[in-house]
Formats: sequence, structure tokens, C-alpha cells
Amino acid sequence: MKTKRILSCMQPTSHLHLGNYLGALKNWVKLQDEGGECFYGVVDLHAITQPYEPSALTQATREIAAAYIAGGVDPEKSALFVQSSVAGHSQLMWLLATMTQMGKLERMTQFKDKAGKNSERAGLGLFSYPVLMAADILIYKATHVPVGEDQKQHLELAREIASTFNTRFEVDHFIQPEPFITGAATRVMSLRDGTQKMSKSAESDMTRINLTDDADTIAKKIRKAKTDPEPLPETLEGLKDRAEADNLVTIYAALTDQSREAVIAEFAGQTFSAFKPALAEIAVAHLAPITTRMNELMDDTAMLDEILHKGAERARAVATPVIAETMKIMGFWR
Repeated sequence: MKTKRILSCMQPTSHLHLGNYLGALKNWVKLQDEGGECFYGVVDLHAITQPYEPSALTQATREIAAAYIAGGVDPEKSALFVQSSVAGHSQLMWLLATMTQMGKLERMTQFKDKAGKNSERAGLGLFSYPVLMAADILIYKATHVPVGEDQKQHLELAREIASTFNTRFEVDHFIQPEPFITGAATRVMSLRDGTQKMSKSAESDMTRINLTDDADTIAKKIRKAKTDPEPLPETLEGLKDRAEADNLVTIYAALTDQSREAVIAEFAGQTFSAFKPALAEIAVAHLAPITTRMNELMDDTAMLDEILHKGAERARAVATPVIAETMKIMGFWR
């Protein structure tokens, strides 16, 4: 095994947006290019824990995979696969579920958020979602997992499950994965409310920039993004309590690989009527090639499916021996 084996995934629940790209996908490409052994999954089994349209699942799965590739994930360097194509994910999830305490699952904040007041009517899949996530990670013996704030609790559970297994069976089988910190994370907020994270599930499409948006749509959304009447400040301190202004500066900095300080130095004293067109130009220049490449891939589903089949083969080559060894340790007849 290489020094780092990295596992990261996204659900095919909706279009990927700028926040997904700057907060995750861009970092995946960096990790891949730095020589890590990377496994990037489209986790369609997680997507069915909430109501969904079966007819849309295949299309959404292909679209997310196309976004990965268009964003820079190289299928020759990284294993790009669909979760349901590797049966071991579901198999290991059940094995791990037998040693996961319900009390720990009940404390998962995402379950509380998604189940709301009707938690007693929530499906078992939503409740046990973190165990499947643990299986996603442990089946590849991933050493590092890039996670956002909303997934840290789930990663900690995966570490606890790995420790429980090793202790119970007196083995050193599963690795306790470490959270991968890529530096200051780019946290992209809603274009209409700078206090809310940019989200695929937000009702208004104007709150986000989708990776499928064309140049005119991107420019329009930035032009209509919420701001305030004050000019950009001389220092970062001046962005305090100006959530929308701070968000647009953050986006500009991330797209141009500059510090926020450098952006403020360039635009200090200018109004948003001057800053927004500059941001729109940068965003279009950066995202248009991704959109074009995504469309090319979606127009050639045979090629895209072939990439995913090959990625699944690479993933299974790692996962299958782990499942076999896990079952042997647990005493199953083979």
C-alpha cells in the first residue's frame, strides 16, 4: 500500500455546484496529482435513503461521474467507481452493523436533521447511513478521508467501528482512517444568503452556480447575487459581519488561487458594480471548460460507462480480498 490511500465520495442526488467543486473536487484533483492512491466513488446506495425517482438515478449517477472527470479526476490515475457496482460495500455494512451500537447512531446529527420530528417513521437506511459510510471507507483500508464539518462525526464513528472490530477479534485488520486536512477549506455560501452554505437541496436555483450552468446563467447569477451597498474594504477585517461580500471575495480567491488578502488589495474601495463583472468573467473562464467536457461525456454514455466499469474492477480488486479476510476473521465458512 502507498503511504496514503484516499477515499472520497459524493451522492448522485442533484447537480454538483460551485461549492462542491471548490470545497471538494478541486482538492481531489490535487491529491491525485500528488501521487496518492485515490478511490473516488459515486455513492448511489446512500442516495436511496431518501425518496427518489428511480428513472433519474442512472442519469444522476452518470452526471456526477462526468463532473468528476471534467473537474480533473483522471480515471487512469484514480479509481472512479459507482458504489453499487462493488457489492462488498453492502456486505461489509451488514457485518459492521452487528457491532455498532444504536445509541451512537441515534446521536448522529445528520440523522436528526434529515429525520426531523418524524424520526420514528424514518427508514432504517437513513438511520444506518453512517455504518454504510464506514464500510465505504474500511473496505478499501483507506488511510485518509477528506471530510467537511458535516461528515467529521461519521468519520469518527468509522474509526470507532474499526477499533471495535480489531479489539473484539484481537486482530490488526482495519485501519483507523484519518481526516485529511487540505488546508483552509473553501466554504462557499449561498448567493442569496451568505450565512447559509451553498446547497444542492436549496429550493431556489439562484442560490448556487451549478457545474452544468452555461456562461450566461453563471454571469446572471453572480450579477444578481446578494450584496450590500458598501464598497469593498481595505482589509479582511472590514468584511466582518458582511457575509455576502465575504462570500464573493472567497469565491474569487478560490477560482484564481489567490489569498483573500490579495483579492482585497486588488479591489479595495471598489463597488460591487465593478467587482461582480470581474468575478463573473473569472467564473465563466474557469467553469465553462468543465461544463463543455461534462456535456461531451454525457453525450457519449458508452464511453462514460466503460470508464465506470473499469473503475469498478479496480475497486473490486481491492475490496474483495478485504471482505474475504473479514469473513474469515469473523468465523464464516468459506
